Parts: sequence; structure tokens; C-alpha cells
Amino acid sequence: MSTGAAGHIENSGGTEAAERAVGAGKLYGVGLGPGDPSLLTLRAVEVISEADVVAYHSARHGRSRARAIAERYLRPDHIEELLRYPVTVETTDHPGGYRGALNDFYEEAAARLAAHLEAGRTVAVLAEGDPLFYGSYQHMHKRLAHRYPTEVVPGITSVSASAARLGTPLVEAEETLTIVPGTLPEDELTARLAAADSAVVMKLGRTFPTVRRALERAGRLADARYVERAYMDGERTAALADVDPESVPYFSVAVLPSRVDTGPAVPAPEGGEVTVVGTGPAGAPWLTPESRGALDNATDLVGYTTYLDRVPVRAGQLRHGSDNKVESERAEFALDLARRGRRVAVVSGGDPGVFAMATAVLEVAAQPEYADVPVRVLPGVTAANAAAARAGAPLGHDYATISLSDRLKPWEVIAERLGAAASADLVLALYNPGSRSRTWQVGKARELLLEHRAPDTPVVLGRDIGGPEESVRIVRLADLDPAEVDMRTLLIVGSSQTQAVRRGNGEQLVWTPRRYPEG
Repeated sequence: MSTGAAGHIENSGGTEAAERAVGAGKLYGVGLGPGDPSLLTLRAVEVISEADVVAYHSARHGRSRARAIAERYLRPDHIEELLRYPVTVETTDHPGGYRGALNDFYEEAAARLAAHLEAGRTVAVLAEGDPLFYGSYQHMHKRLAHRYPTEVVPGITSVSASAARLGTPLVEAEETLTIVPGTLPEDELTARLAAADSAVVMKLGRTFPTVRRALERAGRLADARYVERAYMDGERTAALADVDPESVPYFSVAVLPSRVDTGPAVPAPEGGEVTVVGTGPAGAPWLTPESRGALDNATDLVGYTTYLDRVPVRAGQLRHGSDNKVESERAEFALDLARRGRRVAVVSGGDPGVFAMATAVLEVAAQPEYADVPVRVLPGVTAANAAAARAGAPLGHDYATISLSDRLKPWEVIAERLGAAASADLVLALYNPGSRSRTWQVGKARELLLEHRAPDTPVVLGRDIGGPEESVRIVRLADLDPAEVDMRTLLIVGSSQTQAVRRGNGEQLVWTPRRYPEG
């Protein structure tokens, strides 16, 4: 593959293919743009005008939009090849089903074009939009480009055309663009749209009701725009929420444009809500699509400053950071914002329901004055799961999760629970094991556990999992050193069945068998 001076994609197909193609014609994939003949590139016009053969696809009715767009550039002596689909979305009695029927059609169409190429003719395959963007040409390209000299002439896509017709930026600054087909399952569409900055959904038509529901579930319906037949006769643009599903043709797209300078849509006063969002142990790579969408769509972010710093700054959002010791005040502040119609995301590390902000928010939300404020909790990857995955599978059987912090419960309760869990032979995930002001708890916990566990019981020390200082160490319970443990460390103490092995590459892994020995 090489790029010519004009930026066209050239493919000679390699030495073997070049030898087979001596004297052969050249294959062109020609992008026609969105529908207006005046939007063809100069190169596209040149190729069409000079080609020996012009090929184009059509549905079973035989009318080709591609030919209609290029008609003014066709010559009377052009050899025209109509590549008529045997099926579109109709049922078929082909033994291979819909896909089988299409595959046979592509093979037959490629063979027809190959006959022209073998005869030394140049063949221009017309493609609406861009040839390699959801286009029919690509099926010819995959079957012929490795056998014959090939050039792809890019065209304006429906994505660019739709953004131009809307007259609004599609992506700006550090925003990313997501392009998805409306034929995806609704759950998949919802996840991708929730996590997107800007997005375009292709192939609407009969998928429109599904796409609309996905946009609504993702909290993006108010932002969505609809474009039908951009740069064609019958063009229409509208707010997607106002479009009648029965009126939507295949040649239409849904657009979520840039939100730079506009920010998330602000709900009406009765539309406020609080969503408690778990960011996982270390930010973006650990976020679920649903959590990412909630963060993107919030008007206000509330949280401990360290956790807020994990969330990228987004235009139009307000950020309210606070200290880690004011959880109730933070929850009350978030609920008050929601009562004023704001869409609030309370940012929590890990999973918000595991020693984190969900409890604080729900406790305050239980008060009568907040009874009408909607509250949702979105899960996140908790530190125990993250550390366990890095070490192998130490949580493969029953386990207990205990916080060693005695700030919110007396040490006597912690010690009693440690003893009960250890005597039940549960794997233990120990949160908040130590800090600069709490230095003795790990040592005391080790003493209690050694009353029930063998000295060589594996202990995982997972520190700053997912962060720049990540480390995972596996030590014997008897060798657990409290000086090596801080608040950024999570401990996983194995049961009597937990195994620790060193593999051939030197990597040490820990797992707990799912099958427990019979008594």
C-alpha cells in the first residue's frame, strides 16, 4: 500500500498479484459524496469521465442512487454494469440465509468486474458517500484489490454532510466522535451513546424506535438531532425527539453534536436527580459506559477532590470539591442541588456501595425533605475486585469484606468480625488497613488471623491498583509487615484452600478453588 501525490490509496497487490495483472485494467472505488452531484471531488469526476466501465449497485427495483448522482458525468459509450442486490432486508430461501445470498451476489459481481479488468478495461465502481465507509464498494475491494491495480477516491460522508446541514460543530477540542450503526442491539447502543462525547447513528429507517429508546436511556435524547437525506431532494432536519418513527427512511442519521460551549442539557426544575457514580480504583479505564455517561451528562459534579480530579473537565459543568471527611455534608449539598433542578453526579472511588458515598447519600435522602429527589447508584469496580484480578483469582470462593478503620466503629467490633470470618475459613478482603495515624491495626489483625490460619497463608498486597504507583505483592501471613501497608493498600488474606504458585515465567499467581473439600 502506498499513498499517491493526490492522497489516493494505491494498491498494486504485491509482486505475485502484479505479475498476474500484467496488461489488466485498473479498478477504481469512487466516492460520490452525500447526494448533490456538485459535491463530487475533481478526482472523482476525472475517473468517472475516463473510465471504460461504470458499475453501480441498486436494490431489486433496479434504480440506482449512485448512478443518478453521477449521471451528468456519464458518456454514451460507457459500459454500464448494474449490480442488483438479490435481497435487501427481505426474507430469502437461499440455503445460506441472508448472508449467504449476499456473499454469492458479491462473488458473482466481483467476477463480472474481473472479466472487464482482465480485458484491460478501467472499471469505476460508484459509491455513495465514501467507498470504504459503510459502502457496497468495499465488498468488491476485498475481492479484487489484491489482484488488480486499485485506487480509492474518497468522498464526503453522510456524517460530514449531516453536520454541515445542522450547522453546528460535530467535535471540538479533545472530544471524540463515535459512529455506530442503528442495527446494534439496544443495550449496546445505549452503552456506546452514554459513553460518547459526540456521536452519529447510521442506518436508521426501521431501527429508529430502537435508536430513540437508546438515546433516552443514555440521557441524550434532548441533545439528539435528526438529519434526513442530507444534500438530496426531500432533505429534513429536526430535533430527534420530535420525529415520527413512521416517517423515517433508511437515508437518515441521528447526530449528537459537540457540547463545547453548550454543556450538558440542563433539566427543568422538576427534572433534577442525584446519581452516585463509582469511578473504579483509578479513573477512566475502569469506568463502565453507564458511569461515563452519567458523568458526561451531569450539570454538576460533587465529590472528594481527589476523586473529582479523575474526571475530565467538561465545558458547562460545575465541579464542587470537598474534603474526604464531610460525607454527610457533601450528600446534603448534592441533594439540594437536585431539588433546584440540577442533574448531579456524586463521584465516588471504587464502587460507591462499598465503604463509599452511596450510603451517605441514601442516608440523607431518607429524610422527608428529600423524599421526592430521584437517587440512582451506579456500580464501579471495587478495590477488592481490582486487586484480586491483578493477583489472579483469590476471591474465587466465599469471602468477607471488612474495613480495618476504627473511625466509624470500635476496634472490638472489627476484632470480633475478623475472628468470626477467619474461623469460618473465609477469604478476607481488608479495606482501609492503615494510615499515618493508624499504624497498629494491621499487626493486631495479623495476630488474630494467625490464631485460625497457617503461617504460610497467601496474602495479597495490592497498592494503587490502576494508578502510576501500582504494585502487587504476595507474602506469607506470618511475614506480613505493617510498615508496608498504607491507606492506598488493600489486603486479601487467603483461606485454608487458597493456592499461590509461581509459573514458568516467574509470575506468581494466587487463586482460591471453587470446590471446597467435603467434611
